[in-house]
Amino acid sequence: MFESRHEPLAARHIFLWRFLRYFIAAMMLVGLSLGAGILGYHYIAEMSWIDSVLNASMILGGMGPVAPLESDAAKLFASAYALFSGLVAITVMGMVLAPLAHRALHLFHLDEDDSKP
Repeated sequence: MFESRHEPLAARHIFLWRFLRYFIAAMMLVGLSLGAGILGYHYIAEMSWIDSVLNASMILGGMGPVAPLESDAAKLFASAYALFSGLVAITVMGMVLAPLAHRALHLFHLDEDDSKP
């Protein structure tokens, strides 16, 4: 997946393409997570679509719920979705930062002969 420390540093266009792929995958995960939250709030908490979007976005963004939850099922869903959203946030940060951290660490391990094209 990534070049090992004994291989030369990847060209800039390869690195940018790798970063873009990881970023797109992270955004797809955010989109799927948001969709799951919207559906859950709409069908389990019986909120309108716009309120479902607002609550799911706020929970996924780490801000907290907006509308009060009436039923026990809605409260259980919201607590599970909040825990899930925290893990998604950590995963997304890891996915976005992995190519950047790898490139930075690879730069530290380059020999002088490896840095020449």
